[in-house]
Amino acid sequence: MLSTAYRLRLVGICKSIAAGQEVGLDDMIWAEKLAKANTSARGMLSSARRLRNPEDDTSFLRYLDIGNSDPRKHKRGFSGADDIADWFKQKRSDDWRQRD
Repeated sequence: MLSTAYRLRLVGICKSIAAGQEVGLDDMIWAEKLAKANTSARGMLSSARRLRNPEDDTSFLRYLDIGNSDPRKHKRGFSGADDIADWFKQKRSDDWRQRD
């Protein structure tokens, strides 16, 4: 669970990201470290990045908050069975078993 101070600071950073404004390096480093340690923070940061992409405006992914927030990393097709199997293997962060 995020403290009030952390949550308010992260909300400010996320608003800047979603609006396409420049965010300071110290703030981004802090937000990334927090996102690695807390799944709520990771979701907030992911949503802000998704809102930043105007070309993704009508995408279901934007509203469901699933998938990668970077449209360049979206999967467009499979080249074979091994490619499909690799897609289903999830790269999990170190804290994937942690519960907030």
